[in-house]
Amino acid sequence: MRIAYGPYFASLAITAASLLVPCAQADTLALQPRAGDPMPGLTATQLERFQLGRVLYATPIPASAGMGPTFNKTNCQSCHSNPVGGWGNASVTHFGIVDKGSFRMVPGETQSLLQEFAVSEFCREIIPTSANFTAIRMTNSSMAFGMVEAVPDAAIALLEDPNDANGDGISGRIHWVRPLEETNGNSPLRAGRFGWKAQIATVLSFSGDATRNEMGITNRLMMVENAPNGDTARLAQCDPMPEPEDVSDQQGFAFIDRVTHFQRYLAVPPQTPKSGMTGETVFINVGCAKCHVPEWTTANTPGLEDAIRNKVIRPYTDFMLHDMGLQGDGVADGYASETELRTPTLWNLRTRDPMLHNGVAAGGLFSDRVRAAIALHGPYGEGAGSADAFAQLSEPNKVLLVSFLNSLGRVEFDDNGDGHVDIIDFIAFKAALGSNSTPNTPNAVHDINQDGTISMADFAYFMQAYEGPNGDCNGNGVADLIDLLQGTSVDTDHNGLPDECLPCPADLTGDHVVNGADLGLLLGSWGQSDVPADLNADGAVGGADLGILLGAWGACP
Repeated sequence: MRIAYGPYFASLAITAASLLVPCAQADTLALQPRAGDPMPGLTATQLERFQLGRVLYATPIPASAGMGPTFNKTNCQSCHSNPVGGWGNASVTHFGIVDKGSFRMVPGETQSLLQEFAVSEFCREIIPTSANFTAIRMTNSSMAFGMVEAVPDAAIALLEDPNDANGDGISGRIHWVRPLEETNGNSPLRAGRFGWKAQIATVLSFSGDATRNEMGITNRLMMVENAPNGDTARLAQCDPMPEPEDVSDQQGFAFIDRVTHFQRYLAVPPQTPKSGMTGETVFINVGCAKCHVPEWTTANTPGLEDAIRNKVIRPYTDFMLHDMGLQGDGVADGYASETELRTPTLWNLRTRDPMLHNGVAAGGLFSDRVRAAIALHGPYGEGAGSADAFAQLSEPNKVLLVSFLNSLGRVEFDDNGDGHVDIIDFIAFKAALGSNSTPNTPNAVHDINQDGTISMADFAYFMQAYEGPNGDCNGNGVADLIDLLQGTSVDTDHNGLPDECLPCPADLTGDHVVNGADLGLLLGSWGQSDVPADLNADGAVGGADLGILLGAWGACP
């Protein structure tokens, strides 16, 4: 019996109403979305699709629903994990035969990608003994894919210089491809912009390709199952399900559509300070911006979503292939040669570990990874000039450039850089209040209006970004953070609450009352450990904690 794939997802306990979050308010000055958030300006329908897609993106798919027989992961988030939809530390292996620098696939194989896992040992792929070459590719980011797809082909083509006519050593070229959803062989080619070889042009093509090649789930864009090492006889024994395994749900969307919605509507990651830093000038002067082009404007095409159409974005890429010399991965893919790689986006770079296509710049401090990655752009290939120019910079200028790169993905008001805005960041804001700021000083993270002074105008937005409790626990009609900022209350234990507020552990929201809001937080933390909702500190949020909360219902003593 065939198991319908769409109904499998429809059976999950998900309701659109339970997933909706408010859209960002239209404002000339507003908090930047965090990496992994939905883009601002989505309609209610688009936001619902984003949230449903996000759940499915993280949901492991069982073999009974079509996953396999060979695969690398059982869900998208396993690779795109930092944050959900972003970079990851997962890698895949490509294999083949290299002869005098020329790559070809092993005879009998249909692709160079190794599926590392299988539904059984009999179905597992191996690297054939005839292969004399392997290469590692790390997970790319899926951030703001809808914005990336909306960059016009013509705008990218204006920068193409395949023969280095400018004489600057940079000869980027477009990888023209046909989207998988274009079944008409005469349809126009698109400029590839996704994948290490720019081999994918649209978000839907990316979803269809990854669903089949990484998860082993055939879909309407890729109907043919991967046979283990090209062995179709073995495939017949390993995969009895008819194709495609991904079918539409009751709303007419297949899995590849759902995860496309999520990736398409992911927000542009923050850049703090968003107007840039002196280090960006250094970045440009050493030649990095020749490939990592800072700014693009999306198409103003009728039919594009309002949230995507005619928007300025700063991904720091030209979307083109470049000859990276020894830093190439050695694998030919379509029209991309063995030494060519697509310029990766740099937005949200501060969270990326490891760096580079093969992950060799890994671990340590952000500065260590960045400096290693820049150095590895040389000594050969199109990045060599910039690598050499960086090496010749004074140490202060190197620090400025690295600091700029560290701003890519930085959350506003996140003073300690841990990705959250909490009491530690409040203490830092309080210390910075009234001080002057420039984009290059550490306190610039608190100057959201960038007027050069950390003021109460900035604090109004800090209150929006703050993730800790901020009620009125002492009942004086003033928010707790304002009491603490003004010094009318103190917080010696740094729990975000004035000391005069009596302990009330079940008051998870800090508003000095135990009610439905606290119950929602507890239920949302069910089964988790090391969270405030673990009221009895037994290592997991469960029924005992629920009993404590219900027993404390009402105003705190």
